[in-house]
Amino acid sequence: MKIETLTINDHQEVVVKITKEVVRLFRIAVAGPCADADYAQLSVVHQRLAPDAAGHVRAETRLYAFRPDGTCEQYAEQGTGAADETPSAACHRLWKLMLYRLFLAHFSAHDGIEPAPWGILHGVRPTKLVHRWRRSGMEAAAIITRLQTDYACSREKAELIVPMAFRQVPFLETSDEKTVSIYVGIPFCLTRCLYCSFPSNVLPGEKMLRKFMTVFEKDLRAVQALVAQYGFRVQNIYVGGGTPTSLPDAFFDAMLTMVHDAFWHKGLVEFTVEAGRPDSMSETKIAAMQRLGVTRVSVNPQTMQQKTLDLIGRRHTPEEVVTMFHALRDAGIPHINMDVILGLPGETAADVADTMAKIVALAPDDITLHALAIKRGSRLQKLMEERHVDLPSSDTTRRMSEIAQAAVKAAGMQPYYLYRQGYMAGDLENIGCCRPGAEGMYNIQIMEEHQTILGIGGAAATKCVDHRHHCLHSAFNAKDLKTYLRDIDIYIEKRAQLLASIYGNEGIPC
Repeated sequence: MKIETLTINDHQEVVVKITKEVVRLFRIAVAGPCADADYAQLSVVHQRLAPDAAGHVRAETRLYAFRPDGTCEQYAEQGTGAADETPSAACHRLWKLMLYRLFLAHFSAHDGIEPAPWGILHGVRPTKLVHRWRRSGMEAAAIITRLQTDYACSREKAELIVPMAFRQVPFLETSDEKTVSIYVGIPFCLTRCLYCSFPSNVLPGEKMLRKFMTVFEKDLRAVQALVAQYGFRVQNIYVGGGTPTSLPDAFFDAMLTMVHDAFWHKGLVEFTVEAGRPDSMSETKIAAMQRLGVTRVSVNPQTMQQKTLDLIGRRHTPEEVVTMFHALRDAGIPHINMDVILGLPGETAADVADTMAKIVALAPDDITLHALAIKRGSRLQKLMEERHVDLPSSDTTRRMSEIAQAAVKAAGMQPYYLYRQGYMAGDLENIGCCRPGAEGMYNIQIMEEHQTILGIGGAAATKCVDHRHHCLHSAFNAKDLKTYLRDIDIYIEKRAQLLASIYGNEGIPC
């Protein structure tokens, strides 16, 4: 559906945001003056009405659709908020829900206007909503129903995330106010994948690497001091990036040894390294991980189709992925994760079926199914704009997801964490599935924002959970490598101030 202009009666940032989320969800193009527009203008009017007799919030959304010939179609819907919602939250949810319903009811003849699998659940972590209702005493069945009525979520997605959230409870309960995880960001890769928008750098020369290691150690020692100062118990260590194993052998060993010596202890639950791709791996690195007690390694082929690997800029073969996997297993790494991306350019549902068959045959402990998200700054976005690359349709990508989820289910795996991103293929999700007992503790803790994460390294984030005020505060290291190296003292101080504000006597209100 194509329109010339979109107007919104309320210019508050949050109102504009939720309105445009619905417009984007239905792929409504705001094209400016053009000859083939379906409508010259769509005007959205959100209003808050007088409360009902019980004091519940009431709201209305009106939609005015002006045809190019000057005629106008008018539609309206009213709704009532729930008793457990704040007035502002109720209004925002209702306005978004009512606009969603108006588009479905009156514009379904247009291409792309069909129910979305997640309805108006646009956030990164939909399971957080489930946990909030669970803590209030709601049963699983009631939560599934409410997701459908209040958020227009499909029954399929509701029945996916609700049991998942309830399965997470024992893992979340292992953490308290003084339990933290350590995230280590190594912002280097051997090459930059076609779809990548992460803040990573192609591996620099030795001089720059030595400078990075010096600054990295200073960053690490500062976090080590904070752990001691506040009496934190480190539950998990996660070394990510980038691709940490892109570091040359000696640098990788030195980095991992520093991390181990600073934070490893006998009660550590999980020590993860993202190894990524086989062209970054070596026997020396595997030996270092084995020696230093790494318990979980991510092997991320993304696809087992050579044509796709070549297209997206990965300089390895599917056979090398298999060799890398077996080398890690032979070294005694107890938990191996593998990642797949659904919706890659040029792929078919048959390609995904073949990829899943090859990956499941390796018997990894954990498989993460990612839906391709087109991000600003990626080469893929530019190639799509220039019409050099075509992606699978939304229907095809959803079929890929069905195939992949059936494969992990047949392998005895269950979903245990989930998150979403903007502009995901097929309006899907990223979902981690594992065999029973192989749940990644760090993944659960960070996705549910239940635990403080202390970040070290390039582009790393420190996220502090304020248990007294039930909210989250963050401090970020620079994404740009040169800025991180130059201003490390600033980032160390910001992180220290953040922890003092959260773990001091008063804490900061949210």
